[in-house]
Amino acid sequence: MSNDYVLAIDFGTQSVRAIIYNDRGAEICKAKVPFNPYFSLNSGWAEQNPEVYWKSLVKAIGILKESYPLGFDRIVAVGVTTIRDTITFIDKNNEILRPFIVWLDERECSRVEEAIPPSNKFALKLARMYEPFCNIRKATKLNWVHENEPEVWNNTHKIIQVSGYINLKLTGVLKDSVASQIGHIPFDYKKQCWLDAKALTACATDATPDMMPDIVDSTSVIGYITAEAAAETGLKEGLPVIACGSDKGCETFGSGVLGDDKASISLGTTATIQIATEKYVEPELFMPPYPAVIKGMYNPEVEIFRGCWMITWFKEQFGEKEVTRAKELGCAPEELLNKLLDEAPVGCEGLVLQPYWSPKIKTPCAKGSILGFSDVHTRAHIYRAIIEGICFGLYEGLTSIQKRAGYDIKCIMVSGGGSLSDKICQILSDVMGLPVKKTQTYECSALGCAMLTYMGMGVYKTPQDAVKHMVHEGKSYTPDMKNHEQYMTLYHTVYERIYRKNRKTFANIRAYNRRYPVKKS
Repeated sequence: MSNDYVLAIDFGTQSVRAIIYNDRGAEICKAKVPFNPYFSLNSGWAEQNPEVYWKSLVKAIGILKESYPLGFDRIVAVGVTTIRDTITFIDKNNEILRPFIVWLDERECSRVEEAIPPSNKFALKLARMYEPFCNIRKATKLNWVHENEPEVWNNTHKIIQVSGYINLKLTGVLKDSVASQIGHIPFDYKKQCWLDAKALTACATDATPDMMPDIVDSTSVIGYITAEAAAETGLKEGLPVIACGSDKGCETFGSGVLGDDKASISLGTTATIQIATEKYVEPELFMPPYPAVIKGMYNPEVEIFRGCWMITWFKEQFGEKEVTRAKELGCAPEELLNKLLDEAPVGCEGLVLQPYWSPKIKTPCAKGSILGFSDVHTRAHIYRAIIEGICFGLYEGLTSIQKRAGYDIKCIMVSGGGSLSDKICQILSDVMGLPVKKTQTYECSALGCAMLTYMGMGVYKTPQDAVKHMVHEGKSYTPDMKNHEQYMTLYHTVYERIYRKNRKTFANIRAYNRRYPVKKS
């Protein structure tokens, strides 16, 4: 066991965590700084000022240094993992040209079909990819910037994600990890490099490969802490910054998921289910798997874009009682909200929630739904329906991934803020009909980041070695198969049918909102 520590920087949608780890996966010291996830100038927009990310990180690192100066001085390397599909634009002087467009943003570009060459249209239609492809182009935010902010586009040198921005601020080097390139960008997910401009799908974005930053494999050295970054953060000048990967990719690795018998579920702001595989497996037709943090591997994934965000939404809209009481008791409101789960039965007496709060490429008109209200339903039923709905969405993802990968998942590894609740983990196990296990920490994204950083420093030669020494299984949950049977009845007879039966209604709601947009301050 080494006396050296590494610092894992983990940016979520609503906070940044800075955590010092040793080489056995133990958290030595941790600081968390929350921030508002975005500001919105128009309905459906979600943007963030880059200063919010940087100043929050500086504050978090400052807390670490003040809390544990001896451990802080033993940091020998830094790793960065961040949210995905959140972009900004920089000029030739590395100056930011506009706020980040956050992954939650719903704006769309208007130049779609006319941007696709006739030969590409024919090939895409032949492959039955044309409609999904048009939806991808429409949802690509950099295309919107090209259309609506020509002064930004004309001055753009590079388009970067949050990970690239933080790497730049720390090292002065404009470079990012291959495993962080997840989003609506010109990336070849199969070859794991920038997309050839002549590729069939290159016209999905108006950006060309030369507008994207240099990328390196995870565990490579991005650069070194500059004198300027050292002065702002208190980190030692010259510390190496190691390329890691996306938050969800790091979370899967930090959960110890490397083979074909386990899946990783993240109960974070975005709830996701992933597997790790050396095979190129599309989790859904025409949806690519993401680059894993281990070179040459992929992470097929299904996302619920506003997964455990809905817990925050419920707390803000209906949880005033728990929030007030939590302040009096000095605990988190979520601890009190957990008690509501016992006040409603399995299946919520027919109240079913479908967590499509944000649209996806294959469900562009999606809207969240709560179906089945009657006079028996209470606030507790709504809260439990949120949790069950998230679990139904993850089960839907599991069945799709298993079928397409040919895997037989035996166990679910769970992490993220939602996994702090034993009751939520038990509901997840009951819905999945599989054992659910935790590791020693719910901060598996930061742990995976630390593992990659140690690999980059040469402490561990293989990912299996890093998992062996740094990932330790913790509490487990065994499914109640009677509850599982009840959930499957509700899933197959109600949940699976909600979107299909109401697709036209959701489209009408979407059209209405576009016709009568509401300005946001």
